[in-house]
Amino acid sequence: MNLAKRAGALNPHVKLLKVFISSFVPGVVKPLHALWNEVLAFTFCLLGTLLTMGPVWRGYKDLNGAPENLFKFAAAVFLAAVMFGFGIYSYRRARKIARG
Repeated sequence: MNLAKRAGALNPHVKLLKVFISSFVPGVVKPLHALWNEVLAFTFCLLGTLLTMGPVWRGYKDLNGAPENLFKFAAAVFLAAVMFGFGIYSYRRARKIARG
């Protein structure tokens, strides 16, 4: 006989602890998971703003038809779009977790 089964059969406190954990843990983990995704969303949006707006603005001001300036500008815009995309995705995922 398995030791865990035998302990559960012998001790009613083990059963009570299992019921408590099975009802308590999902109620704590779900909000923490949603909060984690909200923190990620804020971080990505903040990084997207702080790290890319300067290069995007400088790249826009330096656009004069030269291919290297166009490439720098396009790379900065792409990085900004990726960071904001991750931020929006994380926020929407947090909302989905919180609702469902």
